[in-house]
Amino acid sequence: MQNPTRYVSGKFQNTFQTLIILAAMVSLFGLLGWIIFGIFGVFWALMIAGFILVSTPKLSPLLVLRMYDAKALYREDAVGLYDIVSELSRRVDLRHVPRLHYIPSRTMNAFSVGSKNNAAIAVSDGLIRTLSERELAGVLAHEVSHISSNDLRLHALADMMTRVTSMLSFFGQILIIFYLPVVLFTDARLPLVFILILIFAPMVSVILQLALSRTREFDADLSAVRLTNDPRGLASALQKMENYDRSAWDILVDSGKKNPHPSIMRTHPHTRKRIERLMHLAQTKDRNILESWERIVLPDRFPEVLRPPRRHWFGPWR
Repeated sequence: MQNPTRYVSGKFQNTFQTLIILAAMVSLFGLLGWIIFGIFGVFWALMIAGFILVSTPKLSPLLVLRMYDAKALYREDAVGLYDIVSELSRRVDLRHVPRLHYIPSRTMNAFSVGSKNNAAIAVSDGLIRTLSERELAGVLAHEVSHISSNDLRLHALADMMTRVTSMLSFFGQILIIFYLPVVLFTDARLPLVFILILIFAPMVSVILQLALSRTREFDADLSAVRLTNDPRGLASALQKMENYDRSAWDILVDSGKKNPHPSIMRTHPHTRKRIERLMHLAQTKDRNILESWERIVLPDRFPEVLRPPRRHWFGPWR
């Protein structure tokens, strides 16, 4: 069984970080409003932030699933997967069990879309055929945790805040251009700090949005462990997914190669850090909730995908 003290401490830390990041995004939003429109700009910026909060558009899960060419998985197609998701949903008190979809791709991928009342979880062919039931339970628990915590709506909110921040920044820079003749032919001066804020605000907002994404990933890992009582299952799945993402060239020729993206620009934390946090929760023996369940096998109408993943011009890798 996982260490409850470490779990509570980790949840508190992640929640606190989430609130700090959201507060920073709102503050940046208000600061831009003040620079451009004065004190009334702060008021209107906060009003807009509140409006975004209550009216964040809910993107239909089907639109996202179509990008991945996902096909519906019915209970008779994958009884084992539905049993896992149903049990996890019961444990987290989800009133509506998320629907499952199949992605015809060798990439090891899983993601969730929608809301608590209309959610879907997509899993790739490579993920189902490579991971054990124990590892699949950890990955599905991670996605169910995202749904239960309303992370999908939170990410949409942060994305909208970043977009509006970029619009305000662009508008402010246009005003500076029109104000330049006044600066050149009079004694009026533009504070350099205001100019820098207008220029770099969109970048700061994006960095905050990425930080929020990483924090919610850590929190979903912790919640998944809470649901399965099996930190090693999720840790093993993450390690397999990490190894699969490395090409043969990376392994044989350049095994020391690192991800070119710096930590601050990642949507997900380093897999190594996620595994370390999970193993801190592990004890000498974990309880596998799936010991008595049958091996998950896809029906014949879902043939194994053998072609390598390829990039689509208007869609993701699959």
